Amino acid sequence: MTFNPLQIAGLVLGFFGMVGTLATALLPQWRVSAFVGSNIIVFERLWEGLWMNCIRQVRVRLQCKFYNSLLALPLDLEAARALMCVAVALSLIALLIGISGMKKIQCKGSNERVKTYLLGTSGVLFILTGIFVLIPVCWTANIIIRDFYNPAVHIGQKRELGAALFLGWASTAVLFIGGGLLCGYCCCNGKKQKNRYPATEHPAPHTDKQPQNGTVLSKTSTSYV
Repeated sequence: MTFNPLQIAGLVLGFFGMVGTLATALLPQWRVSAFVGSNIIVFERLWEGLWMNCIRQVRVRLQCKFYNSLLALPLDLEAARALMCVAVALSLIALLIGISGMKKIQCKGSNERVKTYLLGTSGVLFILTGIFVLIPVCWTANIIIRDFYNPAVHIGQKRELGAALFLGWASTAVLFIGGGLLCGYCCCNGKKQKNRYPATEHPAPHTDKQPQNGTVLSKTSTSYV
C-alpha cells in the first residue's frame, strides 16, 4: 500500500500545529510591556503569560514567577487557560487517530473504509483544535488593543501583542490547512470507493416450469377404418 500525498501533508501539518499549540500555551509572551509616551524605560521588559509572569532586565537573568492563586486570576485568563488545555488534548488525540488511520498500519479487523473514516475524524479534530486556539488568542488580542487605546488606562499598565499570540495565529492556520487536507482525502477516497464498488442489482430468480408429475403429453392418433 502507498501513502497518499494529502494524507502525509495533513498529518505533518497537524503535528506542527500540535507543537505550535503547546508552545503557545506555555510561552509567557502573551502580553508584553509597551513603551509609549513617557514610559521609555527600556532596560526592563515585562512578559505576562497564561501560567507565569516574567521580567527581564539589562545584565540580569530572566526571572519568572508562577501565579500564586488560581482564584485570583481574571476571568479571561482562566478561560484562556482552559481553552488552551482543551486544544492541546484535542490535537494530541487527533494526531493519534490520524496515525492509526495510516494505510501502512494494519489493525486487526479493520479495512480501508474504516481507516479513511479515522483520517476524516482526525481532520475534524484538528479543525476543532484550531478553533479552540483561535478563541483565546483573538480574545486576548482584543483586550490588549482595547486597553492600549483606552485613555483611562495608565501608561504603565498598557500592553502590546506578544509573540505567543502570533504563534497562536500561525498554529491555527496550520491546523486548519492540515485538517482540511485530511477531510478532503476522506471525501475523495469515499467517492472512489463508491465508484469502485457500485451497487449491484439482483435479478429476479428465473424459474423453469416443469411439467407436473402424472401428466404426460401425448399425441392422439386417429384411426381410419
